Amino acid sequence: MSAEEEPLGQLAREFALLGIIAFGGVNTILPEMQRQAVEAHGWMSNTQFTQLFAIAQAAPGPNFMIVTLVGWQVAGILGALTATLALIVPTFALAYAVAGAWRRFSQARWRKALQAGFIPLTVGLVAAGAFVLSTSTLATWQQGLAMASTFLLVMFTRIHPLIPLAVAGVLGYLGVV
Repeated sequence: MSAEEEPLGQLAREFALLGIIAFGGVNTILPEMQRQAVEAHGWMSNTQFTQLFAIAQAAPGPNFMIVTLVGWQVAGILGALTATLALIVPTFALAYAVAGAWRRFSQARWRKALQAGFIPLTVGLVAAGAFVLSTSTLATWQQGLAMASTFLLVMFTRIHPLIPLAVAGVLGYLGVV
């Protein structure tokens, strides 16, 4: 077996590449992370991936905890360390290398245009992540209705997001969804 075929090598390669394109945080790379973990490598099911994401979001700490949990699922403690470091180290090195030029050219036209372009890119990547996570585990029309209702309530009213979350929890507990 080559290093490329071993899970630790695969984790290192995939998360190093993902880290470099994670504009706006880890949520922007969720669709590709899910595709690699579920479809490309078969490390876990859609449901397992979504559950890991839910745990990462519910737990206190950094937003990239999903990376550590995926690594843990794949190869235990070494997988967790490999995935986390593979995401952080190249990203940090790139950010460090670019930071000086980014500051030096703060008034440059090209920088302002590039920065303006990152906004819709980031929003689109986050939306794609939300779509992948929300549709990959829907099993019933009731779940779809709960998801759509929550989205509409949070987007178009001033209702606090914890209210639909609590309602969904109660409906899940009662077996309605």
